[in-house]
Amino acid sequence: MAVKRMDNVGIVVDDLDATIDFFRELGLELEGRATIEGEWAGRVTGLGDQQVEMAMMRTPDGHSRLELSRFLTPPVVEDHREAPVNALGYLRVMFAVDDLEETLEKVRARGATLAGEVVDYQDVYRLCYIRGPGGLLIGLAQELG
Repeated sequence: MAVKRMDNVGIVVDDLDATIDFFRELGLELEGRATIEGEWAGRVTGLGDQQVEMAMMRTPDGHSRLELSRFLTPPVVEDHREAPVNALGYLRVMFAVDDLEETLEKVRARGATLAGEVVDYQDVYRLCYIRGPGGLLIGLAQELG
């Protein structure tokens, strides 16, 4: 049996509203919000008694989703947001954009900063990493030509 698709990427955040606003600015759509709690949820995650505010964001093409989660209980135990790009584990999510400069202008207004520089890769892509809300690392790529 093979994987059918990737449903979503989960990101734990400290400010759910600001993160939703940021990803809306990038062009994602809010599918819904909910509070997830109860014995069943703790069995899935292995965290026991938990209460999580979550939001599901969908890309404009409808094929990809981000699940944004803010844990109320138990409290967050580690913080990887300032980890360098060569740290082990999940690192970033990357989005294809139509106009990199325009996108950067929009997200800078929401507090995003460049993690490095905007670079051209072999005249195929313009790429950059940004730090978004709460220090989240996000990649942006514009196809050239």
